[in-house]
Amino acid sequence: MQGSPQEDFLLKETNPHLGGGKVIGDKLTSTYDLVEQMEYLYVRVVKAKDLPGKDVTGSCDPYVEVKLGNYKGTTRHFEKKSNPEWNQVFAFSKDRLQASVVEVTVKDKDVVKDDFMGRVMFDLNEIPKRVPPDSPLAPQWFRLEDRKGDKVKGELMLAVWMGTQADEAFPEAWLSDGVAVGGVDGLSSIRSKVYPSPKLWYLRVNVIEAQDLQPSDKSRFPDVYVKAILGNEGLTTQVSTSRSINPMWNEDLMFVAAEPFEAPLILSVEDRVAPNKTEVLGRCAIPLKYVDKRVDHKPVNTRWYNLEKLLVEGEKKEGKFNSKIHARISLDGGYHVLDESAHYSSDLKPTAKQLWKSSIGVLELGILNAQGLSPMKTIDGQATTDAYCVAKYGLKWVRTRTIINSLSPKWNEQYTWDVYDPCTVITIGVFDNGNLQGGDGRDSRIGKVRIRLSTLETDRVYTHSYPLLVLQPSGVKKMGEIHLAVRFTCLSLVNMLHMYSQPLLPKMHYHLPLTVLQLNKLRHQATDIVCARLSRAEPPLRNEVVGYMLDLGAQMWSMRRSKANFFRIMGALSGLIAVGKWFDQICNWKNPITTVLIHILFLILVLYPELILPTIFLYLFLIGVWYYRWRPRHPPHMDTRLSCADNAHPDELDEEFDSFPTSRASDIVRMRYDRLRTIAGRIQTVVGDMATQGERLQSLLNWRDPRATALFVVLCFVAAIVLYVTPFQVVALLAGFYVLRHPRFRKKVPSVPLNFFRRLPSKADCML
Repeated sequence: MQGSPQEDFLLKETNPHLGGGKVIGDKLTSTYDLVEQMEYLYVRVVKAKDLPGKDVTGSCDPYVEVKLGNYKGTTRHFEKKSNPEWNQVFAFSKDRLQASVVEVTVKDKDVVKDDFMGRVMFDLNEIPKRVPPDSPLAPQWFRLEDRKGDKVKGELMLAVWMGTQADEAFPEAWLSDGVAVGGVDGLSSIRSKVYPSPKLWYLRVNVIEAQDLQPSDKSRFPDVYVKAILGNEGLTTQVSTSRSINPMWNEDLMFVAAEPFEAPLILSVEDRVAPNKTEVLGRCAIPLKYVDKRVDHKPVNTRWYNLEKLLVEGEKKEGKFNSKIHARISLDGGYHVLDESAHYSSDLKPTAKQLWKSSIGVLELGILNAQGLSPMKTIDGQATTDAYCVAKYGLKWVRTRTIINSLSPKWNEQYTWDVYDPCTVITIGVFDNGNLQGGDGRDSRIGKVRIRLSTLETDRVYTHSYPLLVLQPSGVKKMGEIHLAVRFTCLSLVNMLHMYSQPLLPKMHYHLPLTVLQLNKLRHQATDIVCARLSRAEPPLRNEVVGYMLDLGAQMWSMRRSKANFFRIMGALSGLIAVGKWFDQICNWKNPITTVLIHILFLILVLYPELILPTIFLYLFLIGVWYYRWRPRHPPHMDTRLSCADNAHPDELDEEFDSFPTSRASDIVRMRYDRLRTIAGRIQTVVGDMATQGERLQSLLNWRDPRATALFVVLCFVAAIVLYVTPFQVVALLAGFYVLRHPRFRKKVPSVPLNFFRRLPSKADCML
């Protein structure tokens, strides 16, 4: 029973009917595409003419209703217009066709009841089929008929055809999937869209000095610092140590700015006249469009800026004498602005486009469907989900259309990205649209999937069903499965292999490196800007969606994640630990035959030392070839066991989901603090032991213990003479055979060198 949940969290390979063709080996039989074909009935309502009026003026308020079974779509209505033009497209899924006839009716908008003006009916068996790249079907004029089938006044221009989701009319069409959504605004909120990421720059403000400051209190030396403000972010320099009216700083302040540049950079020189009181000595606003851009580490020219003093109401402005500030300000395009975690970034290119290298391949993603989604809300007593997907790679975000009221939605949408680095990650998230009926205005997360491109074989189609796993305070929960098709096509194998020899980040990160603290602060600034810009799009990508995709909050303390990282370290060191245990068995002659063979191998390597490196690399080559048989055949996915999510303690999860600062009761916080102190105490002990060993090494020569240092120095002198007159191979053989000696020649007590080392002094006895 313990294995079933784990099996439910595994990746499942599938065999979908892609592009109307079948997957044969690693290739597609059809040239297009990575999704299953979905057939739709399209009705394009273009315009009408000569519609009859309802009064003596001959005017009417017409609109068109397209009806197919229980599905009904309407155009917008015009007031007092007998020749309206709509140019709207309606798409009905073939899987949900509920009638054999589609009815297009023209109605006159009325307060009490809309009047029937005429209709056109089409038999579904007679509708033509169109498949791109065929040209669009030309619309035709159709005479309106009454309910008896007799011709009446008025004509309607229509085009009706059967097509697929590859049709160019599909993205802007009214879909029967969104029949529960009304109005133009409602339809726009469920359509698929592509969002470009804002172009982000690092803004470097090097504050050098200020001159001729005019503090109000002339009797004291001013404590002056500079505050730089860009949008909602503010940074300050240290207080100048010169304490004069001509202070100097020479400090760098870093911001993130996004095109188009809206907010100016404001530099404010302030004097700290009291612990909680400051005086603004002058400020200036610098539009970023006038700031120099650079693509390398060469500094730009410095400039002097006039400082304007803030005047109190009623105070008169004195003369034209201004204080000045000297600064070097630049937009650094040689950096890559990190808005994602560096461990699974989807883009590593610098900001300046002239520094981009040519693409090495193309990534194609087919978002097919989802199955078994968890209900996220209740409408009229029925649990349901309005699901959509978001994918992020590079500078392009994509959002699929929202499928209304379905726990097994089918999207079958395909997207393409240029790939500039194979060591990048694409992220696909599934969300519930909370801005439709029954929603709370927030888009709830259902789960996400990450796929690292370097783990994919080129030109192979991967079709898998990925579990959507979400960590909740109650534990890990499977929210459903998402079905994806992925293909990474390589344009140049030589260029792709060359990328493995290049630095991971642009060269500017190494010529003028930023500290870890700076990168963390700048990443938060970048994510805030991306969230703000994408939330202003239509339909918006909301803050909770962008934050979940960019993995905000991953740096918060988590006991579960700390355990997982510890086990990851142990897993990475498991090979060395296994080698150490194996060597210990060799030294203790657990298997005499193996030990004798090791003796022979050691003797050969000592006598022929030129074979040591070839032997090591040949051994690594053979290991790699041997493991090729068991190479991974599927992309990696979220691992609950690796994440320690399958057996996490409820209190640890509650602590992980706690807000910052905490919102829990004081007794719970006290218990968690004591637990953290216990863990920190163990870490403190280990760090202290490591420091002790290092100090003992130093004490070999620092004469802290004069007898021990004297013994060590004399021993070194004797060893130098012996090693000078003795061939190195003899010394190596004697040392190797001593280490590999038989257990009957060993003692239980520690060796003499170890006893000597443990007796050396350290600074532990100087600690308070």
